[in-house]
Amino acid sequence: MTDPLNNKKTEYDIVIIGSGLAGLTAANRLAKLGYAVLIVEQHSKPGGLATWFKRKGGHIFDVSLHGFPVGMIKTCRKYWSPEIAESIIQLKAIRFDNPQFSFSTTFDTPDFTGILRKRFGIARERVDDFFRTVHKMDFYDDQTMTTGELFEKFFPGRDDVMRLLMEPITYANGSNLDDPAITYGIVFSNFMNKGVFTFRGGTDHFLRQILGELGKNGADICLNCTAEKILIENQKITGLKVNGRVIHCRAILSNANLLSTIHDLVGDEYFSKDFLQESSKVKVNNSSCQVYIGIRQGEKIDYVGDLLFTSEAKKFDPTELLSKRTTSRTFSFYTPAIRPDSDRFTIVASSNANYEDWSSLSPEEYQSSKVELIEDTLTCLEKYLPGVRAEIDYVEAATPKTFQRYTLHLKGSSFGTKFEGLKVSTGLQKQIGGLFHAGSVGIIMSGWLGAANYGAIAANDIDKYMTNY
Repeated sequence: MTDPLNNKKTEYDIVIIGSGLAGLTAANRLAKLGYAVLIVEQHSKPGGLATWFKRKGGHIFDVSLHGFPVGMIKTCRKYWSPEIAESIIQLKAIRFDNPQFSFSTTFDTPDFTGILRKRFGIARERVDDFFRTVHKMDFYDDQTMTTGELFEKFFPGRDDVMRLLMEPITYANGSNLDDPAITYGIVFSNFMNKGVFTFRGGTDHFLRQILGELGKNGADICLNCTAEKILIENQKITGLKVNGRVIHCRAILSNANLLSTIHDLVGDEYFSKDFLQESSKVKVNNSSCQVYIGIRQGEKIDYVGDLLFTSEAKKFDPTELLSKRTTSRTFSFYTPAIRPDSDRFTIVASSNANYEDWSSLSPEEYQSSKVELIEDTLTCLEKYLPGVRAEIDYVEAATPKTFQRYTLHLKGSSFGTKFEGLKVSTGLQKQIGGLFHAGSVGIIMSGWLGAANYGAIAANDIDKYMTNY
């Protein structure tokens, strides 16, 4: 196999490890500023968890939940291009179905507040006060209040309201009731604005546009390139060892897992004791399972919504939500309206999961559990699309082990680290000159929008460092 680094330079201003949306956005911003930028990605496709793949029968599957806040339009316009921003469209119906309630919503502020008042009987003043509170939350707020305490303050004893408000955000960023309230409030207020949006044309179309912009702005990207070691002299970045070769640079942005960056790519010997003690408190977030379902060409499915949050659990239960045989999952429906260049229908089912529940299985148990995952998912789907099994010609499952294998995320984490990771992530640059991080940490765990914005923030920090180098 030809070495993908053969036609690349041996020295760049900045090297970016990983091509998730944070890394890609930072690369584009820095390339526009005139820096020589190289992105190295260990996988054969860019995007990290925001990616896609093809399977037999002509199926194209998008990885990750296909929904993000309206703020993605502004972010793409500012850091990418008007054309990319114009590809973003609103999803029409977000459907909830569980033993406590069942309805569809546009998931924007007027509709959602109306549902809280009319269907759940919450006084307008209480609803408005809750929304004002979460909209005002920012990084510097009091971090002692938990999300559970926030709900108890505004909606005491109302586990149905808590489920309505909490469940979608748990799917979006892996947060739970014990996390700081700001990790919930900031993400919720991002979504609870003008609804939920996605990319018209699918993730493959989006990434083609992304790569086109990167090329136009002069950034290099190298796939199938595994970062092995960050090189440091006198507490400053000097280069990166990748695929057995050294690429010299003055700054590195790691879009890899935060803890892997510290302990594996760099090494504990380069950090202060206080920093290592702080990093030891960082908890890795949970992972996910997904089931990819392809509908036979020529077949159509009834419209049951764009996103479907479904569960048989009697009430919101974080333990049940993460269990191996959970009944709580989200279905994302990809139709020709979302992929106008195709007449195909695909469905992606997502559920939160614990890495340990899958990593401890024998090979035989693992395969058997994947069959169970698929069967449970199809049984659930049939409640909404009777007879759908006869229309399916491809199905495949991904587990936390799958995500670890393809992304190298520690424990297959879909959502990076918990909130305490944010301080450590931003503190890397104070430990080693020219070392930066942008990944899924803390409040930034709001999916695609959070990742892209964190990449832009990191790019600004790198520009300041390079200017004063």
